[in-house]
Amino acid sequence: MSRKLVIDPVTRVEGHGKVTVHLDENNKVTDAKFHIVEFRGFERFIQGHPYWEAPVMVQRLCGICPVSHHLAAAKAIDQIVGVDPDDLSVPAQKIRRLLHFGQVFQSHALHFFYLASPDLLFGAESDPLNRNVVGVAMAFPEIAKKGILMRRFGQEIIKLVAGKRIHGISATPGGVHKKINNKERTYFLDGKDIPSVDTMIKWSIEIIEFMKVYHEENKEFLDTFATYPSGHLGLVKKDNGFLELYDGVLRATDAEGNITLDDVANDDYNQYFYEAVEKWSYLKFPYLKHLGREKGWNRVGPLARLNVCEGIETPYAQKEWIDFRAATNGKTNNMTMYTHWARLIEVLYSAEMMKNLLEDGDILSSDLQRHGERRKEGIGIIEAPRGTLMHHYEVDDKDRITRCNLIVSTTHNNEPMNRAVRWVAENVLDGKSEITEGMMNQVEVAIRAYDPCLSCATHAMGQMPFELQLFDHYGNLIDEKVKQ
Repeated sequence: MSRKLVIDPVTRVEGHGKVTVHLDENNKVTDAKFHIVEFRGFERFIQGHPYWEAPVMVQRLCGICPVSHHLAAAKAIDQIVGVDPDDLSVPAQKIRRLLHFGQVFQSHALHFFYLASPDLLFGAESDPLNRNVVGVAMAFPEIAKKGILMRRFGQEIIKLVAGKRIHGISATPGGVHKKINNKERTYFLDGKDIPSVDTMIKWSIEIIEFMKVYHEENKEFLDTFATYPSGHLGLVKKDNGFLELYDGVLRATDAEGNITLDDVANDDYNQYFYEAVEKWSYLKFPYLKHLGREKGWNRVGPLARLNVCEGIETPYAQKEWIDFRAATNGKTNNMTMYTHWARLIEVLYSAEMMKNLLEDGDILSSDLQRHGERRKEGIGIIEAPRGTLMHHYEVDDKDRITRCNLIVSTTHNNEPMNRAVRWVAENVLDGKSEITEGMMNQVEVAIRAYDPCLSCATHAMGQMPFELQLFDHYGNLIDEKVKQ
């Protein structure tokens, strides 16, 4: 008798998805899939709207990473009004970057402290009543406090630039609409009203040190859990190959570190990427055309970015990047659970960059707008917290959007997440006559490492319980467990 396990929904991620694991009569895993079961259709209903509405509309894809969509769309709309990234005024570029680093900082803090840390601090099979952010606050109050204040700092940066913490507006076609004054930036520098940016740097270093100790104590688990070879994709600076989150060139490597996409300009992305579809998921499967579906898929996000880059421009993050690479003797890191360490290095990098930008007099300038020759197409690519984010728009002579293509970070990570689910199914669930809650949570641990944003990726509302259902080979429901 065959059985099917259903984990629905996957918890502590943004959006709704489910996992199915098929077992044969001997409880051997025959298949495992990560299904994205919601559909929103942003690529379609944005059509017909004026192009200048895109940066405002697309950020409604998500309440977690609206800034990322706002800025990716803004970069694309800049091109439609004839402004390439290097043509933007220096103050506008720096203000946008400040907004972007605030977003990366707060999003990474949210994921690590609120979503991932319960599994790391208590264990994947610990009591689920404690395995949550409240449990973390009770058992590790200092860690929880720093996490809350770090996220708040990033949100306050977003509010400074965009007017409010969620769904604010900063970017306009060819620039930004508001400068920053000295009183506003002093708020983040002097530490009188909130912990200063220097404190954010200090705390970021401390949590990385905590993570290093955690890796030493849990090396066997972290080195093996959901580990598999993959490609890696991210933006790098076009002059030196360093880590770049706002505007760079596309670089990809294979599992051994060989370059498979060699610093390609953003405008040429569609010459290199295809998107496959499967009938069992609303989420597509991007891959590199020249490598094909089987070999051309890539991870994106913190782990991928630290794999493809050649260094980091800020001193503290550069030191941590060197230590991170030393953990694999300089070789490409294909270990999924190292993503959390990589994410914290990006937290530190973002804090350092926010300090540099806040102390830069250019952000006080009123030189905020540029315009050029009108075009009919625009492409904007940035590194969102979760990975490479692509926005592509075409417009007609009446300024209406006629085509929109979005390849978001979680879409790139679709194949990697499915591989992670299969790894857990084959190594944790295979051959077991009884499936425990802790075993099911290990499936979610593998998915959560990617910090997926499923709402962004599918373009539903509501709340669903956690379900596990067992089916026999005739499709009859033989067992069911529900956790609200």
